[in-house]
Amino acid sequence: MKKDIIIHNKSDRPDNIVLQENQTIESCIGIENSLPHFFKEYFLFLKNSIGINTRLAYLTDIHFFCRYLIENTDLTEASDTRDITAEDFERIKARDVNFFLGDYCSRYYKETQHTTQIFENHNRALARKRSSLSSLFKFLYRNEQKTENISPGFNPIKLPRPQPDAIKKLEIDEVARMLDLAETGSGFTETQKKYWEKTKLRDKAILLMFVTYGLRLNELQQLNISSFNFSRGEFRIYRKRAKESLMPLNQTVEDAVSDYIKNERPPQDKLPEGERDALFLSLQNKRMTSKAIRELVKKYTSIVLGTSAKSGYSPHKLRATAASTLIEYGFSIYDVQNLLDHDNVTTTQIYAAHKKNVKREIIKNFEWSEDLGE
Repeated sequence: MKKDIIIHNKSDRPDNIVLQENQTIESCIGIENSLPHFFKEYFLFLKNSIGINTRLAYLTDIHFFCRYLIENTDLTEASDTRDITAEDFERIKARDVNFFLGDYCSRYYKETQHTTQIFENHNRALARKRSSLSSLFKFLYRNEQKTENISPGFNPIKLPRPQPDAIKKLEIDEVARMLDLAETGSGFTETQKKYWEKTKLRDKAILLMFVTYGLRLNELQQLNISSFNFSRGEFRIYRKRAKESLMPLNQTVEDAVSDYIKNERPPQDKLPEGERDALFLSLQNKRMTSKAIRELVKKYTSIVLGTSAKSGYSPHKLRATAASTLIEYGFSIYDVQNLLDHDNVTTTQIYAAHKKNVKREIIKNFEWSEDLGE
């Protein structure tokens, strides 16, 4: 029987974020318990050096590699990943990792009783697996658990730089139509309208927050009533790597969120105790899941774009929309970088590509001629 989790939260972070982090940590511990014991010091290194989501991603990749060693190579005689030895890892060469990344990972199969599943990893996923294994093998070498650092021998994996004209985002008029759809319901089927009538204020507030602030999906999903200080005109979000950030409220967003809280969201005393602080609720009066928010965004954007719900845009595309629109309105890339929490300004510069078109239009319509001297 699964026990209830009681949070004794002595930090200033909301309970829902502490609980979510705890679930991720539990997942990390579960994977660590299934990996070789001699990785124990590496686990401590990960715990103290990177964010918990990255830690989980690295551990998942390393467990996948260990399964590969057992099932597809003769580098170990172990039948369980926990039983792989330090001597087995000492035998691993860079070419073994390169074969894993370049041949096996790009396309592999899993057999079930009735089906054969085909899995593919493209360069971005392969690059992350390469990074995970580089981290492991570098640590084992530094920690004197492996006599050679094989990571410099890993083949590079080229990631194409995103081209500005390939960035998927909504144009300004499409954003206006999306917000109008949330407000009026025009464009929905009769069945969709039945649900829209119950959630229209919530939906409008969600969409406005995405296109105004370029929030990440997780940042929006975690929002609470207590995140907002309307008297100060600001709200607090929790970003990657446990960073906190205060965001200013503009009048449009403040009105939309207030309207939703006052006129559509159930009163707190009518909600289960664990959901009373959650801002965006489902029709079941539970905090909306990331999946539900993603499907909501896809639904609205697909109607605006005239495509299927499956082909609608994700919340990340609304993040791109916010970045491009802010730059188009004249804000500097450094201001936009700060608002969106980009680690590197080169990420933000991708969204400033339209400036080239502005320059082109200026020069096209400005010719030095004799007329200018008259």
